Amino acid sequence: MWIHASTVERIDQAYKEIARKAQLPGWDNPKTDALTLVVNWLSQDESGHWLIVLDNADDADVFFSTNHDLLSKESKGKPIASYIPHSTQGSVLITTRDRRVGERLANRVRAINVPPFTVQEAGDLLGSLVGKIDVGDEANAQELLDALAYLPLAVSQAAAFITENGITVSEYLELLRAGDADIKDLLSEELTDSRRDAETQNSVIQTWKLSFDHIRRSNPRAAKILSLMSVLDRQGIPKSLLRQDNDKSIEFTKAIGVLQAFSLITTENSGISFEIHRLVHLATQKWLELQGEMNLWREEALKVVSEVYPVGIFENWAVCNSLGPHMQAVIEYTFDSKTCQLYSATLLSNAIQYDLKQGRYDIALDKCTKALTIRKDLLGPEHPDTLTSMADLASTYRNQGRWKEAEGLEVQVMETRKRILGQEHPDTLKSMSNLAWTYWNQGRWKEAEGLEVQVMETSKIVLGQEHPDTLTRMANLAVTYEDQGRWKEAEALGVQVMETRKRVLRREHPDTLMSMANLAVTYEDQGRWKEAEELGVQVMETRKRVLGQEHPDTLTSMAILASTYSNQGRWKEAEGLGVQVVETRKRVLGQEHPDTLKSMSVLASTYWNQGRWKEAEGLEVQVMETRKRVLGQEHPDTLTSFHNLAYTWKSQGRDTEAIDLMRQAERLRRTTLGFDHPLTISSTQTLCKWQGPVETDV
Repeated sequence: MWIHASTVERIDQAYKEIARKAQLPGWDNPKTDALTLVVNWLSQDESGHWLIVLDNADDADVFFSTNHDLLSKESKGKPIASYIPHSTQGSVLITTRDRRVGERLANRVRAINVPPFTVQEAGDLLGSLVGKIDVGDEANAQELLDALAYLPLAVSQAAAFITENGITVSEYLELLRAGDADIKDLLSEELTDSRRDAETQNSVIQTWKLSFDHIRRSNPRAAKILSLMSVLDRQGIPKSLLRQDNDKSIEFTKAIGVLQAFSLITTENSGISFEIHRLVHLATQKWLELQGEMNLWREEALKVVSEVYPVGIFENWAVCNSLGPHMQAVIEYTFDSKTCQLYSATLLSNAIQYDLKQGRYDIALDKCTKALTIRKDLLGPEHPDTLTSMADLASTYRNQGRWKEAEGLEVQVMETRKRILGQEHPDTLKSMSNLAWTYWNQGRWKEAEGLEVQVMETSKIVLGQEHPDTLTRMANLAVTYEDQGRWKEAEALGVQVMETRKRVLRREHPDTLMSMANLAVTYEDQGRWKEAEELGVQVMETRKRVLGQEHPDTLTSMAILASTYSNQGRWKEAEGLGVQVVETRKRVLGQEHPDTLKSMSVLASTYWNQGRWKEAEGLEVQVMETRKRVLGQEHPDTLTSFHNLAYTWKSQGRDTEAIDLMRQAERLRRTTLGFDHPLTISSTQTLCKWQGPVETDV
């Protein structure tokens, strides 16, 4: 198994390819943690004998840093070095130009120095590629090998040129001796690979230049493809980025064949994608700089990637993953033209959706800010694309639990879209739906319901009953009914959405799973715990497989199931799952994220049920104080903290403190949720039981 180890992205892709070829369970899921999957497989003796070549392991940060944002949530926080498998059945061969990195990876085993080719080895390679060398040409062959510093890549390129053009070794040597001003300029350029011997670099550039000049004359399309490849990530370059719409199949195939014949590129994944050697990559870049064409090809690369990189919806996750390194490469370039900056903003906008769906909120935030800045400066604050970027930023804030910031942006976007696009435009409806969801997160359920009903009914007319956006709005309304204690209405709407999504989107689509998870909560609130558990387990296991172990939605499923176990008195199971969710959410979402606090609250309830009141109190006080500061005194979640902590104090015999806090919870719930809400009724009944009938202000 061959692993390109020059970047984190390439290692991750290589492990995914290994998982695919080995048909490991979950290999075809874009969110599968391939690193863990492969290392666990190869670490087992029953997996048989194996050899891994860890090629180009030159960068210590790639292997030993723990801050790789682009890795899956499951792998984040661990060094890549920890995913090198260990087994008595297997071996790992590490190639590196930095002895220190190699010896550290090999647990201080002394590195084996690989010397340059000997004269005999270089001669054998040349002979194997060009055939038998004539007796009279042997001296020329020796001179050629001396000029190429015996470097295998240079020898291969020279042999490819000789073979493709049907010339002799002496004729090639004459071409090499001739040189020109471009060669001198190229050789005078400082190459950035200080670990590689200068003579080695020179020999590659000289052989590359001869091949490139010939290709540029004989097959200009091939030269253009190589130029484009030099400004993309040099590995895993798919055909979709290289083939133009007007390319005839035969012409494209010939162009690729020429580059392969001259040993300038190699194929990956059975010809699906291509790789360019790092020195060829570097030489082509230097040539483009000298010709003043670097910006031209960077602009072309940006245009191509932005046209191919799709919106990050579920169906496009595999494509987004494969294009990720190339997207990252082109958005880091600086562009002066307005057109290119807008291409960059479009690419960022599409990538944001993928990051949000993967739960990578911090990475999405950085892209949102860049895209919004570009669009606001170039298009103005009210252009539809600018409003889209503002909406993306608001969605990112909402996912981070920054609801006030999200609300401010969403109101602005909604009002502007109403004025510019009209009340019933799909983008306007999307803005209203987003704002309603932010109201829901803030516990403002009546305001959320009013907007949601309006948006749902309009969506049915404008988009149709079964449009995914209409179904999302119906699902949101069902959740709002749920939180108001209107469980029968919530269940009826939730079942309708779930069944439609199963039919329209399929069973394992994230939206379908969301419907099933919401329905499990509705069953639980009605005390139908067996039904809740059955649905909850199904959703959790599917989300682990489809989205990954640490995706926010997977963690939500685990939290719901922990609550269901607790309600059935299965406290040890609830505790085990609850602790796992709390620790993971702290790391993935942050200590003060609303979902983290909710998990801590559920875990505290589990401790309380086991009579572990001190542990319950410690967690509940921490959650309550944080919710007061982050969510506000009257947020429903804060009031739940009041209610729960009052119970814990009562269990500890602290009756006066318990009654005072429960009285506060009951009063604020009446004001915030209404007299008839199940949570208000619960607080009222508890207070009556503790102190006698409560006088209420009507």
